[in-house]
Amino acid sequence: MEKTTCCFTGHRVLPEGEISVIEKRLEETIKMLVLQGVRYFGAGGARGFDLLAQTAVLRLKKEYPFLRLILVLPCWEQTRGWNLNDTVRYEQIRQQADKVVYLSDRYDPGCMQRRNRHLIDHSHICVCYCTRQNGSTAYTVSYSRAKGIPVINLAAEP
Repeated sequence: MEKTTCCFTGHRVLPEGEISVIEKRLEETIKMLVLQGVRYFGAGGARGFDLLAQTAVLRLKKEYPFLRLILVLPCWEQTRGWNLNDTVRYEQIRQQADKVVYLSDRYDPGCMQRRNRHLIDHSHICVCYCTRQNGSTAYTVSYSRAKGIPVINLAAEP
């Protein structure tokens, strides 16, 4: 089976002084995966690392027009409580995505975990930014490894 799908997972809050380094490593990693045949990139529409990953894929579509950004969103009201700038950026990305999947009509306690599992269940590789051993990102990375899905952690030393 051809391995063409990658998903992203990472922290909502990133170290302010490292964002440009993360963006550079993210772009290099996506380009490497494209050379290996990856064409589909799934992301969860969250702030932080998801935002960087989604933006990188959209930017690289200019160079690789065959790339596809798939948003797997936990619910229709994901941006409830977000500030205006984050909501506007979310909508811009959502409108540029090649496919949008909603896993629930409304927020419920398990919708974020279902989103994360869906991303892993439909991917061949996971690119993450994970610096902690607990929390949602750590859970998703652990789930990926348990399923035998390779993980590239951009927070690890190169």
